[in-house]
Amino acid sequence: MVENPSDVTLLLVEDDDVDAMTIERSFLKQRIANPIVRAYDGIEALELLRSNKVSRPLIILLDLQMPRMGGIEFLKELRADENLSELVVFVLTTSKSEEDMLSSYRQHIAGYFVKGKSGAKFLDIVNVLDSYWKVVQLPK
Repeated sequence: MVENPSDVTLLLVEDDDVDAMTIERSFLKQRIANPIVRAYDGIEALELLRSNKVSRPLIILLDLQMPRMGGIEFLKELRADENLSELVVFVLTTSKSEEDMLSSYRQHIAGYFVKGKSGAKFLDIVNVLDSYWKVVQLPK
């Protein structure tokens, strides 16, 4: 278990401003005050992680459909980097594609959520993430 769950940082890798604001508002609505750091694509996320600009422990919330470097490519890079390979990643995407889902799980993601579920369903996703980092052990 994380000693202090409020210390867990969420790295949001999301190019869409509306989706990012929805996620941030949902966390606020649920009174979850964990720090959120945003990257607009996989390249920026890797730069932040490799330069230690995101504090640990952390959880990554990853979109798949992004410019420059999409989510699957990011996952492959992340898992190939021995300093980052253990990081916990949840995918939050519009893709319902079985291939995208399988490709993501092959890269050892913790869960796959489909966007577009607004209101109570989306708040359920936020609550799952909040509960997750309160009960699991995360590497620092």
